[in-house]
Amino acid sequence: MRASSPKKQATPGKAMLAAVSGYAMDGFDLLILGFMLPAISASLLLDPSQAGSLVTWTLIGAVIGGIIFGHLSDRYGRIRILTVTILIFSVFTGLCALAQGYWDLLAYRTLAGVGLGGEFGIGMALIAEAWPAEKRNRASAWVGMGWQLGVLLAAFITPALLGIIGWRGMFLVGLAPAILSFFIRRSMGEPEAFSRHVEPGQGLSFGARLKLLFKDRATTKASIGILILCSVQNFGYYGLMIWMPSYLSSNFGFSLTKSGLWTAVTVVGMTFGIWLFGLLADRFARWKIFLIYQFGAVAMVIIYAQLRDPTVMLFTGAIMGMFVNGMIGGYGALISDTYPVKARATAQNVLFNLGRGVGGFGPLVIGLLAGHFSFTAAITLLALIYLLDIAATLFLLPRKQGQEDALGAIG
Repeated sequence: MRASSPKKQATPGKAMLAAVSGYAMDGFDLLILGFMLPAISASLLLDPSQAGSLVTWTLIGAVIGGIIFGHLSDRYGRIRILTVTILIFSVFTGLCALAQGYWDLLAYRTLAGVGLGGEFGIGMALIAEAWPAEKRNRASAWVGMGWQLGVLLAAFITPALLGIIGWRGMFLVGLAPAILSFFIRRSMGEPEAFSRHVEPGQGLSFGARLKLLFKDRATTKASIGILILCSVQNFGYYGLMIWMPSYLSSNFGFSLTKSGLWTAVTVVGMTFGIWLFGLLADRFARWKIFLIYQFGAVAMVIIYAQLRDPTVMLFTGAIMGMFVNGMIGGYGALISDTYPVKARATAQNVLFNLGRGVGGFGPLVIGLLAGHFSFTAAITLLALIYLLDIAATLFLLPRKQGQEDALGAIG
């Protein structure tokens, strides 16, 4: 089977740039939406449940897009399908700026989410095939850091521009990362490992690929365990990040600028945690690093919810972010090591985006708990979900890692 031409081939550097830029776009979009919810609600007369549903349905769209585009990526190629996802996201994000009410904005957000859905899984599959197996954890972690880059940009840009250009203008600003990512990918070809294993347009049906996720008892256990980890990861992340600006505002009187500063410091902690996870997982047993982070998340969420001093909260938030979100540095490599090339992007996108769909209910659940009890109680209860993570890591996750492409599956 003929590989991509050397000039067009997805080298490690080009693959990293393509994957990081796409995931940065993903993070940028979700956080500016979180910051814009009060302004959108005031403009379109939305109640809190409607505002929260804009986030939830964006993530549900991402589940749908992830499942569709993961399969298409395994069938037609990583770069080609990544480019399609960018175009879909761009069109519907632009239309969000023209929304006249709740229902048309909800439709645009859902369809923009469909475009976002392919970014993480396909990008992670691309990295697994362009980078050597012994560096797969750190390379996957760097892609995870791309999300934090997008979040960090949003934390600084949104408070500065929202009052000037409004929420409609911010949706147009949100197009910038998509346009950049599109041009980065235009001149790229497929990674050699993909070209060696798959003939574009040929191969397995979606159903056959999906069956590979449950082909035997060991793989089924792994798939269930990975799905639990992805669900907990996204539930905790979105629950904290979407509602934390409101928590800081209502409990401590933080302005939008101060909330942005809190977010930025927390994201710095998250970024460090992701980088450290990848480094440690390439040197030690990855499942043990997962456990360290999971126990750290339980402890730090409980501690953080009890704090009342804003300065202490600022720096403790960075430590909490390190444990709560640092684990995402391991998911891409974990999934790539568990499934073969011919089903890798399908596995990445099905498992991660189903987890993201579950996580999409995080903002709704936190909002309901905060309404009935308090933000402090709601955040404290988040710690309990990481106990489920610990159980899944101990009893369901595979222990193998760093396998070459031809052996990238359980068995």
